Amino acid sequence: MSDRRSLLVLNGPNLNLLGTRRPETYGNTTLADVEAQVRDAAEAADLDVAFLQSNHEGALIDAVHAARGVHAGIVINPGAYSHTSIALHDALEAVQPLPVVEVHISNVHRREAFRHHSYVSPQADAVIVGAGVHGYTLAVAHLAHLLAAGG
Repeated sequence: MSDRRSLLVLNGPNLNLLGTRRPETYGNTTLADVEAQVRDAAEAADLDVAFLQSNHEGALIDAVHAARGVHAGIVINPGAYSHTSIALHDALEAVQPLPVVEVHISNVHRREAFRHHSYVSPQADAVIVGAGVHGYTLAVAHLAHLLAAGG
């Protein structure tokens, strides 16, 4: 990795199926397409980026822990773990003041009631919902803004 600051982009369960799972909700863009868009946005902001997608809660938690001292910020789409994982909440709390932006492709507030609560949101500096996969690019831009402001 270069001397530039880097971001960690984490994607939770089922996001490996992006582009084929419920395209009416999540669209046709694949996770590889999202990663290419994020890489371009990070490059434009003079940031490096690393990616991890896992269907396993512990792998995501391990990645959050490992981010401290390595990455300048985290973009996370925790998927369904948003609504269930106190452990992910605690991991993000443990790496503060590392800035975090939570992303959801769909507008979770227009969906089932159980999706309206996120355990991750209280640990996030910003939450982007309903912007489709463009939300990832917005998250990178916001983190770049925070880092430029001294974050």
